[in-house]
Amino acid sequence: MPQFTLSTLDKAKAEGRRFAMLTAYDASFAQVAAVSGIETLLIGDSLGMVVQGRGSTLPVTMDDMIYHTACVARGVETCEQRPLLVADLPFAAANTPVDAAVNAARLMQAGANVVKIEGGGWLAETVRHLTDRGIPVCAHLGLTPQTADMLGGFRLQGRDEAAARRIREDAAVLAEAGARLLLLECVPDSLGAAVTQAARVPVVGIGAGPATDAQVLVMHDMLGVTSGRKARFVKDYLAGRGSVAEAFRAFADEVRSGAYPAPEHCYGN
Repeated sequence: MPQFTLSTLDKAKAEGRRFAMLTAYDASFAQVAAVSGIETLLIGDSLGMVVQGRGSTLPVTMDDMIYHTACVARGVETCEQRPLLVADLPFAAANTPVDAAVNAARLMQAGANVVKIEGGGWLAETVRHLTDRGIPVCAHLGLTPQTADMLGGFRLQGRDEAAARRIREDAAVLAEAGARLLLLECVPDSLGAAVTQAARVPVVGIGAGPATDAQVLVMHDMLGVTSGRKARFVKDYLAGRGSVAEAFRAFADEVRSGAYPAPEHCYGN
């Protein structure tokens, strides 16, 4: 069992203590993150871009996700403080509740503690189906990379009141259906704060402002090795530091203290 559990995160939210999440895709970096005090690791389908060199997350398969989830799980299994492991269901792996349950079970068998699904309130039936079968769910709202083309690309979501209301409503519906975590990506600060305040479950933000219960970054982004244009919320934590472990610890410390995200990493109100 992980040292950090869903109950641990629930307690952190109740007590107003922020926690950190990083992506991880292999045993070595996962172990460094664990010993650096990162509470939660996300085996993200972002591996399609940062590991496989693809242009999007869409080509990532279930076999890819199972392989990388197992690698991360092996990397942290002997750590004194084991992070909670969250693994993505890739594109089209949750087309029906039954598909989602079968594929989520494969991720859990590979070592995941929670499965993450992208989508809105229409996923409530799927979330309920998984929850009823003992599979914890993290629901991903806002900018959902698997459907970025339908959202007009990688751009800020929830900018007008109607769009913000839909995201708030979706968050409430998915939490009511049983989601144990919410991940909110690329929305205005005010929307991140509103969702976090209303939600009874922890909310993890990425480009969602400073008020969320936790912050997540893609490991390659926060180590400054990702090429091309960087999102506003990205901060290079390796710059000026002597090791990856120091970068991980600095990120975790700044999340917990509230120093990250700073105003320059946010999308305002």
